[in-house]
Amino acid sequence: MATVEIEIRPREQFRAFLTTTSRWSIIVAHRRAGKTVACIQKLLAAALTCTKTRPRFAYLAPYLKQAKTVAWDYLRDYATKIPGATIHEGELRADFPNGAQIRLYGADNPDALRGIYLDGCVMDEAADMSARIFPEIIRPALSDRGGWCVWIGTPKGMNSFFELWEQAKDDPEWLALMLRASETGLIPEGELKSARRFMTDDQYAQEYECSFQAAVAGAYYGSAMEAADKEGRIVERLYDPALPVNTAWDLGVGDDTAIWFYQNAGMDIRLVDYYAANGFGLDHYARILDEKRGPNGKPYRYGSHLLPHDVQVRVLGGGEIARTRRQTLEGLGIPVTVVPKWSLEDGINAARRILPRCWFDRDLTADGIKALRQYRRAYDDNRQVFLDRPLHDWSSHAADAFRYLAIGVAEPMSAGYSMPSGPTNEWVV
Repeated sequence: MATVEIEIRPREQFRAFLTTTSRWSIIVAHRRAGKTVACIQKLLAAALTCTKTRPRFAYLAPYLKQAKTVAWDYLRDYATKIPGATIHEGELRADFPNGAQIRLYGADNPDALRGIYLDGCVMDEAADMSARIFPEIIRPALSDRGGWCVWIGTPKGMNSFFELWEQAKDDPEWLALMLRASETGLIPEGELKSARRFMTDDQYAQEYECSFQAAVAGAYYGSAMEAADKEGRIVERLYDPALPVNTAWDLGVGDDTAIWFYQNAGMDIRLVDYYAANGFGLDHYARILDEKRGPNGKPYRYGSHLLPHDVQVRVLGGGEIARTRRQTLEGLGIPVTVVPKWSLEDGINAARRILPRCWFDRDLTADGIKALRQYRRAYDDNRQVFLDRPLHDWSSHAADAFRYLAIGVAEPMSAGYSMPSGPTNEWVV
């Protein structure tokens, strides 16, 4: 046992976090508050004092490149001051004399996290990660060691990070810390006034005052989803057993496959269910469709299954003759309707046009709703402008599937079809 003193000066605003014994913590903090440094300090203290065998700690950001940019310099600089510590630059990992490790990961490669165990984890910019990362990957990794987790970030709309904050702030088992720039004193008042002149009210409220209500910058469907909420079109128990259920898919290659389940009721489109997963073959999704049931306990009665044009691309596997995914799906009992190949811009516009007609099941489509709220344009940090393309992140798959749904709904109408009257969703000439 050795005593090592290193110069770490925590900011007073983070003292409650650095000294808490709570297993779960969430920090909602304004830009440049120092949350990344505080979390690296937390990880170092935990790694050096953990008495378990071979302790393991993780710093997780939405992208591995992002984790390296925001956290690696701090971890490396602190760790090099500890006698006997070893830095592995290529693996973004620091090893310590007691056998502990701290490693940086990206949520864009969730498979790198599967199968590991953790004694503690930091989830940075959690609003930009899939809501499934924690329950499916991180939480199991913490189980046998009784590990802890902290979520940190700045608000980006009313998504899963917002819901976590709402859950945590009144729970005595959590440490919930919100640091607003107007209250912390960490940024000079003159600098805040200057920032206000260069930012919209929404931007300033989100980045400096930790507002979850501020609109997500560059969001394609943010205002439409807000309208759906205000107009009462996000409700419980939306499914109608008298109507067929249609599906719209985005087929993932190495990432999520997303499926919207919807019913046509007159001119209304009812989004009654949503499912997404990765790492599975098409037989998995066929089984999910078979297992889906309404609140009456009866299985869904399916109508159309809308898929993008790449469902017709031939794929090789297992030494068999190349087959298209369409052939595979139809062999599994799922008749495929291929949607027309529209431009991305036209597809997004089609989605915008149908959103005022859409109703959402609050519970069964919760992940899809979060994704539609979060789906946004990519941003060029160098030129400080939004690009004419979406940011590809966890929200893309749900948004792409919804775009195919919109194209599939719009195409029959543009081809001279009309909706019949009465409780049916069949298209007629």
